[in-house]
Amino acid sequence: MNQTDIPSVLVTGATGRIGRVVIDQLLDAGVPVRALTHRSEMAATLPAKVEVFTGDLTVPETLDPALNGAGAVFLVWTAPPQTAAAVVERLAAHVRRVVFLSSPHQTPHPFFQQPNPMAVLHADIERLIAATGLETTIIRPGMLASNSLAWWAPAIRAGEVVRWPHGAAETAPVDDRDIAAVAARTLYQDGYVGGDYVLTGPESLTQAAQVDVIGDALGHRIAFEEMTPDEFRRLSEGTAPGLVVDMLLAAWSAAVGQPAYVTTAVADILGTAPRTFRQWAADHATAFTEGS
Repeated sequence: MNQTDIPSVLVTGATGRIGRVVIDQLLDAGVPVRALTHRSEMAATLPAKVEVFTGDLTVPETLDPALNGAGAVFLVWTAPPQTAAAVVERLAAHVRRVVFLSSPHQTPHPFFQQPNPMAVLHADIERLIAATGLETTIIRPGMLASNSLAWWAPAIRAGEVVRWPHGAAETAPVDDRDIAAVAARTLYQDGYVGGDYVLTGPESLTQAAQVDVIGDALGHRIAFEEMTPDEFRRLSEGTAPGLVVDMLLAAWSAAVGQPAYVTTAVADILGTAPRTFRQWAADHATAFTEGS
């Protein structure tokens, strides 16, 4: 089959942590890719083979040029909820398949059952998509390994102690590259319509143990010190919404004392084992010393 016979895939969130890697995965598979960006100058950050469109989820009509002639969409919702229904309506009018990056809000593990405004939004979008009859796949990453860059890299770069709440909380960090590979596979291969996949890394690790793993990758010990939830709230003021901070603290608190939820979905879909957090840390060691 020639590439011209393969319908284009539109990637929203194209310059984000997951979307950018989805683009590479699709190109490697010979799939024509379209990218949706907020600003035209972002085209310079994407591969030359990608057809770039400027559009905004908050202005649904701006999506039409990117959707015309596309076969599938990787939907990453990065906007307020008000336009979700209009966006989904436009997707249904133009494409056949949608892969939605959601969250594990249906997962029966205490870590994922805390009040979470993003999970409420994801559930609403899932209902909107289901009502259209689109061929749909839902992927639900757990804790992303790359979150540790935002959380702990500043202290590590400065040679300071990593201070964090609920160090005993266990999660199963999943590599962004594995999430992207699953998304790409479900976008261009048959057999995944109707699929609903919770994606995790292969092992349960406390947050303190994850810091130790990063230290191993850097070749030196990183000291870890427990921070109280109240101190975390104070230090997070102005950098993260209070609802998000409360959600994280509740989730970590609920995860203390029990293993993280671990699935085999990445291996089931890709045929290869998911990357461990140790692999991720080794591959991103320089980001903890020099920045990304």
